[in-house]
Formats: sequence, structure tokens, C-alpha cells
Amino acid sequence: MSEIVMPRLSDTMEEGTILRWLKADGEEVSRGEELVEIETDKATMVYESDQAGRLKLLAAEGDTLAVGATIARVGGDEEGDGGAAAAAVAAAPVEAPSAPEQGVPPQAPSAPAPAASDGAGAERVKASPLARRVAQERGVDLAALAGTGPGGRIVKADVEGAGPSAPAPAPAAPTPEAVATAKGTTTEVELTKLQQTVARRMAESKATIPDFNVQIEVDMDECVRLREQLKQIAREGAEVAPTYNDMVVKACALALREHPTANGSYRDGRVMLHSRVNVGVAVAAEDALVVPTVFDADTRALGEIAREIRALAERVRSKAITPPELGGGTFTVSNLGMFGISAFAAIINPPQAAIMSVGALARRPVVDESGEIVARSMLTLTLVCDHRILYGAEAALFLARVRELLQAPAALTL
Repeated sequence: MSEIVMPRLSDTMEEGTILRWLKADGEEVSRGEELVEIETDKATMVYESDQAGRLKLLAAEGDTLAVGATIARVGGDEEGDGGAAAAAVAAAPVEAPSAPEQGVPPQAPSAPAPAASDGAGAERVKASPLARRVAQERGVDLAALAGTGPGGRIVKADVEGAGPSAPAPAPAAPTPEAVATAKGTTTEVELTKLQQTVARRMAESKATIPDFNVQIEVDMDECVRLREQLKQIAREGAEVAPTYNDMVVKACALALREHPTANGSYRDGRVMLHSRVNVGVAVAAEDALVVPTVFDADTRALGEIAREIRALAERVRSKAITPPELGGGTFTVSNLGMFGISAFAAIINPPQAAIMSVGALARRPVVDESGEIVARSMLTLTLVCDHRILYGAEAALFLARVRELLQAPAALTL
């Protein structure tokens, strides 16, 4: 039979107390199956069996054993010295003695202080590891205390309340039932397939991509003036005026054409450079974040981009978006400015090289070219990059080009 010993569940653990066996004596146990709840000086943890077979318990609930002491055996239906070994392990204060020879009764070890002894043998005082440590520090005899814990076990509060000079007892630790309900009623919500996909891809991104971010402030005064003109034209022609986010998408697309590495992706140790500039636009759906794609955004007019983004967003929210419309992106723009977020760093959509995070447009005081403090419409852009593809200088040049296009936005209308 294979032995299961008291595990070391923390770097400071020296002994543990068996609170509850999760498998019964004689029951079959599988490798990796939850076996026993063990209390250490730090926490209560569930230990999983590292053996498979029929279980023979050698230690009882409430027993405190040293790390490495045998607490059970797993294997066949061997009886032999199992009962004697169980008695020896249960009585051992620090480590389990070896099993006695057949027919020779086990000899009880001498009891260390503090322990209770009735002259016929030694019996270990039932106390939590934390209570034992506090008792040792204060010189309190555990054998003289009455335990108030489960099964009469001595707990920390019992030790602190002992002796004339001891401080007042600490409040009793919350019961497992109280801990279980401390958060109130808990409702478990299953993730949708879409949410599971988003969760998996975001976890993959943070786990595998060595990212960094660069940030820049953009004076959007010229874009504000341009949009006022476009809104006037749109009203006359029953069109929809482009938003500032549409302008950012167009500026990114033009800059990506000039900086192809930022339009690339990383696969299997290689950088893939793409001939088409397809910009994904993050859209908040009812239960997830969805990124439809504006294909060939660098060659499309600003008004066309604006109409396409609105149509895609509507199909996302009505759940009519199709898989082809969600694929093929080479770069992503994510905007939280409408929620008042001044700046943020989004998570890269793998395997893309970068993602542009767009903050809120706001009037802020800035120093102009003449040294005067003036109010300008400012926007913060944050570019999050995969360092395997983009390096700091190249990322900075790309971001500076986006700012240049937004501060002189006439080129966006061509």
C-alpha cells in the first residue's frame, strides 16, 4: 500500500490538523480527487490525493500531525498492522512511529509539555496550530485549558483568555456557515459562447504578448471645425456627419499605410506584413465586446467610413453581425471617450501588432506657440504595442503621424 502523508501546504507549515475527511475509510479514491480538509497556521485547505486505490484512514478528524507523518494508506485490502499503525499515528505528537512488529503492542511515546497525562499513557491535547503557537509564546499550559472549538478543540481565543495577565479574548472566528453567506446571495452566471471567446483571447493576449504603450496629446481644434462644416453639409444632404472616432480611424488607416509594421501580426516567430489595411472598431454589445472590421479603410472616404461603422455597430447591437464582418482585422481602435474616460490602455487583439485607445475630447488649458495659455480641444491617444513586432521609436513615429493627420485633417477628407 502507498502512504499519504501530511502535506506541506505552505512554506512555514510544520504541522496540520485534520478537520474533515472527504472520503470514508475503505472507500475507493482516485488520483487528484479531493481527500481531506487540513488546517494550518495560516488557513484551511483541501488536499487532493496523489494516489489511487482503496483508502485506509490512519488519523482521525481533529488529530494534529507533523508534516510528513502518515495520515492514510491507499492500495489493496491489506489489514496486517493497519489498525496498530493508525493508533500509533493518532497518538504521535510530532511524527508517526514505525509500525510495530506483528504481535508486539505499540509503545506510546512520552508526552511533551504541555500535554495531559493520566499515568497510563500520553494523550495529545486537541488544539489548533495557531493556538499552539500562541500558547508557546505566552508559556500557557494547553492541558489546563478547556477548548471551545469544534469537538472541544482549543482555539486561539482560549489561549488568549488564559491567565490573570492575559488580554481579553479576541472575537470568535466566523463559522464556515457565516463565511459562506458573508457575500449575501450569490448568483452564478454562465458565460455565453461569445463571452467565453473574448475571455479566452484576452487571457491569451495578456499571457503571451510582451506589450508596452506610448501616449500622445492631440490638439483637435481643427477636427472640431471640420466636423462643424461636415455637420452642416450632412444636414443639407440628409447624411450623417463623421464623428471624431471616425476621424481617428481614418487617420490610423493612413498612418498604417506609411508604417506597415504597425499593420502586421506575429505568428510562430515571424512578423506577417499585410497588404490590406483593415481596421477593427470595438463596439460594446449587450453582453460582450465585439470588433467588426472596416476593410481597406486607408482607401475609403471619411464619409464612407462613418456610414460603414454605424451600420456595423447597428448589426452588432441587433445581433445580425456575420462572422466575415468580424474577421480579417489588421489593427484595432477602441474608444471609451463617450464615457468620460480621459485615457486608458486597451488589450491587444492577437495576433495584431497594436491597438489604439481613444480617450475623451475635452477643453483643456495648453501653452500655444507664443507661450500663452489658451483653451484647446484636447484628445489623448494611447497606442498599446506588441514589442515582438513594434519597437519604441517606430511606435512613436506612427503615433506622431496620427497626431499630425488629426491636427491638419484636410487629408482625411480626400
